[in-house]
Amino acid sequence: MPVRAPFLRTALLAAALLTACGTTPEPAATPSAAPSGEATGESAGRTAGKAAEEPSREPAVKAAGPLGGPGTACALPVSFSLAEGWEAKAIEKPKDPALTSLVTQGPATVLCEAKSEGTPDIAFLRVWTAPKGSARSVLKAFAEADESKGIVLTDLKAGAVPAVEARYSVYSKLTEEWRRTRSFAVRTDGGAVVVVGLAGLDSGEDAVTAAYELAKSTLRLS
Repeated sequence: MPVRAPFLRTALLAAALLTACGTTPEPAATPSAAPSGEATGESAGRTAGKAAEEPSREPAVKAAGPLGGPGTACALPVSFSLAEGWEAKAIEKPKDPALTSLVTQGPATVLCEAKSEGTPDIAFLRVWTAPKGSARSVLKAFAEADESKGIVLTDLKAGAVPAVEARYSVYSKLTEEWRRTRSFAVRTDGGAVVVVGLAGLDSGEDAVTAAYELAKSTLRLS
């Protein structure tokens, strides 16, 4: 077939030249698995994406009703939803000045205490107030007045209200160990500062912190 002969001769000549130079044409690449580094990177990316989509590990809690408004257990400068199983009561200031230290912590005085009565945890959600100051300064002094360490302050929102949150460890003389806890503070329109904080032996338990998060996310100024 004369038409194909030139092409055949050209192909044979090219092959001969490649062989003479010690070069062997590489076989065509075949699909293969991605290098382990690339696969790990893609997997990490997918894992990170899933982690970002995952909700908080703190268990969901049901709201039993509001606390802080008219007709509730405590008359407060703020109101928020109290978790189911928690019971609140107002704290009265002692008439004896010598007992004032029982209801104060740093610049703040406790107004209300909610206890996790209907749960297996021993924990309290307490509401404190200070007559003046910034939310940050009052919260910092409040946390430092306890036997605490590792205080980290963060600006955030409690409901739609600008707030500051403190996360830190406090020492329990009863169990002789450090336990994690948290509290947040907001400044009211009247200039007072309200601190909502966790206390108790189980203040770091998931169900307890979920009740705290519920209070924080639903907070409103009264």
